[in-house]
Amino acid sequence: MPASPIINALTIDVEDYFQVSAFAPHIARSEWNTRECRVERNIDVILEMLARHDTKATFFTLGWIAERYPDMVRQIVQQGHELASHGYGHERASDQTEEAFFADIQLAKIVLEDLTDREVNGYRAPSFSIGTGNLWAFDCLVRAGYRYSSSIYPIRHDHYGMPDSPRFAYEVRPDLMEIPITTLRVFNRNLPSSGGGYFRLLPYALSRWMLNRVNTDDRESGIFYFHPWEIDTEQPRIEGISHKTRFRHYVNIDRMEGRLNQLLLDFRWGRMDQIFLDRFAKHVVAA
Repeated sequence: MPASPIINALTIDVEDYFQVSAFAPHIARSEWNTRECRVERNIDVILEMLARHDTKATFFTLGWIAERYPDMVRQIVQQGHELASHGYGHERASDQTEEAFFADIQLAKIVLEDLTDREVNGYRAPSFSIGTGNLWAFDCLVRAGYRYSSSIYPIRHDHYGMPDSPRFAYEVRPDLMEIPITTLRVFNRNLPSSGGGYFRLLPYALSRWMLNRVNTDDRESGIFYFHPWEIDTEQPRIEGISHKTRFRHYVNIDRMEGRLNQLLLDFRWGRMDQIFLDRFAKHVVAA
């Protein structure tokens, strides 16, 4: 069993099932308001789970969701979790112009802060969509007042990834940290070891082993992420999607909640800001 004293960051990307990037060709944004929303129910389950394990987490939340469910967002903060930004409309950063991206992340920050009267420090790009072709996004984040990003996944993937980027937290711009999604380095290749569809697909023991290796060998905190819809076995099924997309979205959803409960028992967890911004502040003072 993992026994590392290192605290890992538990993160939740707060979006609903119909907002998933892979469904964009099948569900127009104009349809979002007509779809059955299930995010409140799923967040209630997650908050109860975290309370039971006495665990705090970071919720990267869409501005679109926050405007429609303000009481849910306030409850997240009232229970001691960090509220961070997932942008406003779940548009990939790589699909936007610099001006449109800045407007999106600025609006999301304003919406979240106005609802909770708390500073929003963190941002995560939908589908980890900051890469070599749009590094200007980091300049936009600085202009908008964010202090850290968790938008790069250092792996090779057909929809995202920046495999040659640093694996662990670093200062990507003055006063802005990039905190990449966690990978395990094996045979000169980065393996995904931090949640999402990989966590549902792989045997739990393998996911646990990889995160434990990061803690014990690299001596680094891991970044684990998942989505509220990943624990929802009763979400409406989307018609017309490819077999590949269907498999990625629905595989082992019925096992996800049980695996998360075990994960919370096997490792120590905390908020992104408390793990990394404190470390960054100490580094700046020491320098």
